[in-house]
Amino acid sequence: MSTSSSAPEASFEVTLAFFKSLANESRLRMVGLLLKRPHHVKELAAELQLKEPTVSHHLSYLAQVGLVEMSAKGNAHYYSLRGEELRRLSRMIFGQRGAIVSAVQDPRDWNSRVLRNYLEGEVLKTIPASRRKRWTVLKWLAEKFAPDKRYREAEVNELIQRHYWDSATLRRELIGYRMLNRSAGVYWRQPEKEWMSA
Repeated sequence: MSTSSSAPEASFEVTLAFFKSLANESRLRMVGLLLKRPHHVKELAAELQLKEPTVSHHLSYLAQVGLVEMSAKGNAHYYSLRGEELRRLSRMIFGQRGAIVSAVQDPRDWNSRVLRNYLEGEVLKTIPASRRKRWTVLKWLAEKFAPDKRYREAEVNELIQRHYWDSATLRRELIGYRMLNRSAGVYWRQPEKEWMSA
């Protein structure tokens, strides 16, 4: 199976449809039979011990996701597996940029991608709406504070405003995630083990 980085990335919907199509035992066995050679409905029904309408239903499902195609030979309709389409979907889902790889990739790679998307140099373009992405941005910002230094509120605002104009919102977020702590108008960076998770 190819894992070329040039393979297009599978959307969530494509990935879900692919796995749903193969999550049924009868459809999975059907694909196995069609890998060997084309079959007609009666053959598949006999091999799988299913009724013909049930086989037709499963074939229709597999056809919707593009895995099988039908061709007529006389009065018989034969179904065959679209091998190239199966390989294409496999590359999209399991390839270097595919959905499965994305789901298990190194979190540091994911964090780097988030920061590339939300930063222009050292300036934050916008605060992410997604909690996980916002946490990544806040972690990046929290690391701008020296771990053993105490800051007055004006200093906190000044440091944040070097990176984003809305210091009040980001200051509250940093405190909310326990990345910063404060007492009597003095702020300091908390140890990372104290931070709330994303």
